[in-house]
Amino acid sequence: MSRDDWTPGTRAVHAGLPDPERGEPFLPGPTFAGPFHLPGDPEGAAYIYGRYGNPTWSRYEAALGELEGGPAVAFASGMAALTAVLYALAGDDQPAPVVVPEDGYFMTRRVAARMGSARGVEVRLVPTDTDAIVAALDGARLAIVETPSNPGLDTCDIAAVAEAARAAGAALAVDNTLATPLRQRPLELGADLSVSAGTKALTGHADLLIGHVAARDPAHAEALGAWRRQTGSIPGPFEAWLAHRSLATLGVRLERQEANARVLVDVLRGRDDVADVRHPGVAGVIGFDARGRDRCQAFLAACELVIEATSFGGVQTTAERRARWEGDAVPEGWIRLSPGVEDPADVCADVADALDATR
Repeated sequence: MSRDDWTPGTRAVHAGLPDPERGEPFLPGPTFAGPFHLPGDPEGAAYIYGRYGNPTWSRYEAALGELEGGPAVAFASGMAALTAVLYALAGDDQPAPVVVPEDGYFMTRRVAARMGSARGVEVRLVPTDTDAIVAALDGARLAIVETPSNPGLDTCDIAAVAEAARAAGAALAVDNTLATPLRQRPLELGADLSVSAGTKALTGHADLLIGHVAARDPAHAEALGAWRRQTGSIPGPFEAWLAHRSLATLGVRLERQEANARVLVDVLRGRDDVADVRHPGVAGVIGFDARGRDRCQAFLAACELVIEATSFGGVQTTAERRARWEGDAVPEGWIRLSPGVEDPADVCADVADALDATR
């Protein structure tokens, strides 16, 4: 069986590892370096200075490239990655409209609005709906979609949007944070860029911040790498090493998280004291309306196992009332719940008990 025939979960275990060499570790440790030895002309040197490159990033980016299907550029966080996409690909001296999800992660809208104001770029806010996105593409240079969206968990047809974007002359970037490249490969579906906050499910242990962009066109990857060098939005070598190490368990973590999500959805849909239960199917995250701010807060306080925190995709089950953030237009009682890898019976019991206690 050739490497090309491996399933995504198997590929994640082996991605980016060096060729086996007797006496060497599977994944070499992080390289901590500012400057590198650099006698003579720097042209052609593999590593020059810590802001330009690091062998630990190189291995991690190679792993991401295997999973995504295109060259990847790692950044200090998911927002650093999205900011690079906006400024490096749409913020030059010839402004053209940018399409941004109105119901996705709110910081994306804020960064786009700031860039638009500073550089005279029209920012078109659209819902995560295929027809609405396509209708907004005329004259645009860049479209960013988030599917499934956060926190509403809405989806759009990436292939259809990509086709329309090509026809309109716009680049398409997909925020793929919830689905990860194991469940959805935007580049294969026609997108130009796949963006992820590795802080979430890709690394999955709630212990680091990191992000990346993968590109179909190497020229886009080069432009993003240049932006990273100029702005210094680089990942630390230890963070990159931890992120690479964590990829090996991505497949098994997703399997348990998605299994827990499915049984939790069944529990929630069988109750009459919650509403609008959502699960996109390609991610281990669910959403539901606990019917009001007070009930929502009481439910979260009553949970023993579920941790109240503003993140998702980790090995611990987390949840939060998303309306506590000003940027999300969701009901006051809307809960985004991210099942971890605990035993499904324990997760379901904790959620059911907390709901029963706060009826």
